[in-house]
Amino acid sequence: MALRKILIHPDPRLKKAADPVSAVNDDIRRLADDMLETMYDAPGIGLAAPQVAMMHRMLVMDCTKEDDATPAPMVLINPQITWSSEERSVYDEGCLSIPEQYAEVERPAEVEVEWMGLDGQTTRERFDGLWATCVQHEIDHLDGKLFIDYLKPLKRQMITRKMQKLKREMARG
Repeated sequence: MALRKILIHPDPRLKKAADPVSAVNDDIRRLADDMLETMYDAPGIGLAAPQVAMMHRMLVMDCTKEDDATPAPMVLINPQITWSSEERSVYDEGCLSIPEQYAEVERPAEVEVEWMGLDGQTTRERFDGLWATCVQHEIDHLDGKLFIDYLKPLKRQMITRKMQKLKREMARG
């Protein structure tokens, strides 16, 4: 397992749709391990493959936040939302590709998602609460969409300028 570099917005790769994964192989399993290690190290609760410059429809997540709780890592390959609730929820979202920036985003409160696991089997599960917000946020990444795309233009531009400044500072070391 290895930590991967997380792309910081603005980066054109974060705005591109990812390609479906055709087969689960050793490279995909290694990527899943690396993504989980990178997500936990960040620390975050979700990470999509495009955020580590891999243009695969694949995400990892673990929304278990209690210190004494057992981690519940999930790897979703080619996930798709098959049902969304009418009920909405608002969550103050952040993103590992947009560090230290948060904004309220409204999404369906519950979603049903179908995906392929590392075992190659198709799984379907209903998510609610933070898990629902997280899986929708990460699937957005696979479609080239960021949480700031839900914001008003002025707020989005302000955050983008902050990220450009951060990237310049990081480049200077």
